[in-house]
Amino acid sequence: MSRTGGGPRRIRPSGGASVAVVGRPNVGKSTLVNRFVGRRDAIVEERPGVTRDRTAHPTEWRGRRFTILDTGGWTPGWARRGSTQGPLVPEGGHLDAAITAQAEQATREADVAVLVVDATAGITEEDAAAAGWLRTSGIPVLLAANKVDNASGRTELDGFYALGLGEPFPVSALHGRGSGDLLDEIYDRLNQAGAFDRAPEPVDEVPGVALIGRPNVGKSSLFNRVLGQDRTIVDARPGTTRDAVDTIVELENGRAYRFVDTAGLRRRMRRGDATEYYSTVRTVQALDRAAVALLVVDAAEPLGEQEQRLARQILEAGRGLVVVQNKWDLVDEDRREWIERERDRLLHFVAWAPTVRTSATSGRGIDRLLPAVDGVLEQWHRRVPTAALNQWLADAVAATSPPMSKGHPVKARYATQVAVGPPTFRVFTNGEVPPAYLRYLERRLREDFGFAGTPLDVGIRVRTRWEERSPSGGR
Repeated sequence: MSRTGGGPRRIRPSGGASVAVVGRPNVGKSTLVNRFVGRRDAIVEERPGVTRDRTAHPTEWRGRRFTILDTGGWTPGWARRGSTQGPLVPEGGHLDAAITAQAEQATREADVAVLVVDATAGITEEDAAAAGWLRTSGIPVLLAANKVDNASGRTELDGFYALGLGEPFPVSALHGRGSGDLLDEIYDRLNQAGAFDRAPEPVDEVPGVALIGRPNVGKSSLFNRVLGQDRTIVDARPGTTRDAVDTIVELENGRAYRFVDTAGLRRRMRRGDATEYYSTVRTVQALDRAAVALLVVDAAEPLGEQEQRLARQILEAGRGLVVVQNKWDLVDEDRREWIERERDRLLHFVAWAPTVRTSATSGRGIDRLLPAVDGVLEQWHRRVPTAALNQWLADAVAATSPPMSKGHPVKARYATQVAVGPPTFRVFTNGEVPPAYLRYLERRLREDFGFAGTPLDVGIRVRTRWEERSPSGGR
């Protein structure tokens, strides 16, 4: 994957201790991860292949913080045998190859690995192959025998010594049995490896950038292109990405961003599809943690209800917005004329959002993405001096006075900015004003101060003359 624009970039690791949870499909890895972190962080469903990309889940045990890396099912037929080269795309249409590569990459990044096996099934060929691979990984490996749901199951684990990974830890990820003992051992191994000596780098101040869009518009391809490496699995079939995958990207100049690739949101969720439900929840959570959303659309396809709904969701969340028209290399002259008309008609309520045209395949326009994000972040955090804001209010009211309220004229006395991220303004008046006048004030704010790429929160606070004279402000 070539790097395109914005200067050299690297993927910043968490800096702290990390543990990779690996194993063949459907042995309960994600359930165990959820047990470790104490919440339903990883998507779980009783069928194989639900987890695909490696995902990171912060946790804490005995007062120390570390990261659990959840992975998809490791399949020996698709193992890379230590190679780190090649894209994380299905080979010959086989998604298992890419999922296995993700699991191996997670292990290379970890300080400790936990191999999860199904205690009720005994040793399988896949378990034996995974154990053989992990014995050559160069890091401590623990063996977790899952699905030991009662005390009698502890006596049936002697056969797992044959895997050559030492004593198997009997656990029930579903019920929590033995998980504390396993975490104690993980803690000790991380401590022995000196992993806790590396303080995790703070990420709270790194601005989050969420890629949002319907399925198969190229979010994961775009994500990988921006990162300069294959961080997520790419497949032509929709729905490949199921969980939110976040990665911190740091440029040579020290500027960092936390990019989050999300699952595609469908127009209607399939009834009874738990994976799709939790994918949607993770996408909403990723948007809540972000400062800027990249609304990725397929430029070669008509805009529709889904794009409208997603744009409104971003607007209501108060996040900055960049519209990314991806797959621009597939757009002909006729389509280029129509797409701007579609945007003006369907996304008029976010007309303030900048547009970047990209091709994740060729790299076109990628060098304009980060400057667009920077511009939106600047406006999202922008403050207007009070003097300039009140001059703006005087000019706006002089041009168009507020309509009367309950038969009395409304006077706009002064304005103040009460917050950023997004910019939030309150205009103090002696009476209520209709939503249409608030939209007028927002339009005037944009005309005078810009605010490209960010929603504005403009509201009214009604104060009577008695409240203004009162020492307590009428409270």
